[in-house]
Amino acid sequence: MTSRDIPIIPTIIVAAAMAIMVMLGFWQLGRVEEKEQQISLYQAALSDGELRAFPGDNGGAFSEADLFHPTAFDCTQVLAREAISGRSASGQGGFAQIARCETGRGPADVKLGWSASPTFPEWDGGVVEGLITPGGRDGARVQLATPVAGLEPLAVPDPKDLPNNHLAYAGQWFFFALTALVIYFFALRSRAKARREGKS
Repeated sequence: MTSRDIPIIPTIIVAAAMAIMVMLGFWQLGRVEEKEQQISLYQAALSDGELRAFPGDNGGAFSEADLFHPTAFDCTQVLAREAISGRSASGQGGFAQIARCETGRGPADVKLGWSASPTFPEWDGGVVEGLITPGGRDGARVQLATPVAGLEPLAVPDPKDLPNNHLAYAGQWFFFALTALVIYFFALRSRAKARREGKS
């Protein structure tokens, strides 16, 4: 295969695509360390006891820095109720009972506790004290420190359970780049062979 067998524009396009894939791979490698630092901060938040406002001041949004910190507010009205799959503090499968609350600062989801059935308990709101945890329609919700009457404690969220798949994503991008290189190499070799056969 000679230089004449290598088309310029397709080669530039493939090289640019490979460069982007490699860059994305290295970006994901950097995200591995960032995620590990984030998890360490969350673990520290579980023990520092610093109270954070929830929902946040900016239209009910929250900052990821608030996760795993305690919070307190008044649930002035229960807007909706739902039961989702959840695990009790003792490790038993069942349902996490969730109430959508009006707080005066915006709506917030509150995990009231665990039950073996999806039947919602009698609860009309009131003082909410608990931990800001990831999940829900807003990206975060509060898990009560003490479940409401009739429910059992939910399993305490562990920051170590947060997914850190960035190393796998990096490997995928590097694999895609290598695959593109191999495919293009065989395409060029096939093109060169066809040109030689056409001249013979």
